[in-house]
Amino acid sequence: MKFVTWNCNGAFRKKLHTLDMIKADLIIVQECEDPAQSSKAFRDWANTGDYLWKGDNKNRGIGVFARNGASLHYLAWEDYGFKSFVPFCVNDKFNMIGVWTKENNSSTFRYIGQFWKYMRQNKEKIAAQPFLICGDFNSNKIWDKKDRHWNHSDVVMELEEIGIFSLYHRLYNQIQGKESQPTLYLHRKLEKPYHVDYVFASQELCDRAELRIGDHNQWLEFSDHMPIIFKLDIH
Repeated sequence: MKFVTWNCNGAFRKKLHTLDMIKADLIIVQECEDPAQSSKAFRDWANTGDYLWKGDNKNRGIGVFARNGASLHYLAWEDYGFKSFVPFCVNDKFNMIGVWTKENNSSTFRYIGQFWKYMRQNKEKIAAQPFLICGDFNSNKIWDKKDRHWNHSDVVMELEEIGIFSLYHRLYNQIQGKESQPTLYLHRKLEKPYHVDYVFASQELCDRAELRIGDHNQWLEFSDHMPIIFKLDIH
């Protein structure tokens, strides 16, 4: 099964063709508008298969789109006000969370702090196998603060304790904070590369996976984030 997660940097209705080229079975898009309140072309595109959307306003949210006969349905987990997370089930076989962390008007638990609190509240569900978590975390080990117990590194460690690992780091044999491939070029500047988008997967899925990050030569004109494209052998 083929997946793609991408922060499209807004105006996804004008960029649909970019992901059509990938021919993914499941698409997770951050900063995308609500199809139900957008152009007819986007509504028709979204309604090609099952889709979910969640956001604070019609112009910025997270969308999940199924293709090629894949099915999905929303899991009504309590989000406790943390943002932004979309839990769902794929093909009635495995669960996923689409992620786009935000500041959420919190002076303390911003970005990765939002995910840490959400993960803590739903840890038993997330520990179920197999499981996938992917999206824009706005986070990297390089921004860890020593006086916090919910740094990026702590989140990675807690996920590993329940058998869930970063697919990129496993496949490319790299360590957190030392990534050779960026997923973000801040303000679309090549001199400001960061790795802030992730796919976390259960051990059994990591053992049967492929992953690549989009090339900035192809994608930078559309977004400051590069898509993560991955394949999983899911039985």
